[in-house]
Amino acid sequence: MEIITYQLGPLQANCYFLIEGSDCLIIDPADDASFILEEIQRRRLNLVGMLATHGHFDHIGAAGEIQLSLKIPLHIFKEDQFLIDRLGETAEYFLDYKPYIIKPKNIKYFPPSPRLRWTSKFQIIFTPGHTPGGCCFYFKEENALFTGDTLFAEGVGRTDFSYCSKEDLEKSLAKIHKLKDVVIYPGHGDSKII
Repeated sequence: MEIITYQLGPLQANCYFLIEGSDCLIIDPADDASFILEEIQRRRLNLVGMLATHGHFDHIGAAGEIQLSLKIPLHIFKEDQFLIDRLGETAEYFLDYKPYIIKPKNIKYFPPSPRLRWTSKFQIIFTPGHTPGGCCFYFKEENALFTGDTLFAEGVGRTDFSYCSKEDLEKSLAKIHKLKDVVIYPGHGDSKII
């Protein structure tokens, strides 16, 4: 499995393309749909799914626009639906201007695991704290853990929003730290072995 990282949007969120043959799975479609669609076409990829580590606009802002071209659902925990419902307002608050965002309409909630045409098995680890529906994706064979904003190379996700929970984040980090010698692919910044 090939992993390609793109840092997209004003907040430079990591968007991951996981590629097996011509199939592509996107983790956190960020907020630059034009770039993502162009890359899929340029690389001649078949997008089979979009997974979200959490519902913040900088991680899923492109999902709705991608769905206008490709009938691919966004997979996310239901606990973060309220963030999807207010994508535009949240983006405007953080960016200090009103961006054009199309909310995703085709949404599938975890669990169960998404039904994807994907050969690499992966585990969905529920990691609330930064958001109520935060999660990580663990690909054991590749020794890869996609952590979103739960864990970064040099820190952890913020917990100062009203819906965050520092206590839940600590429990989530304890789950993650049970994995040994795994490469974390965070929502922002560089990858790191933990």
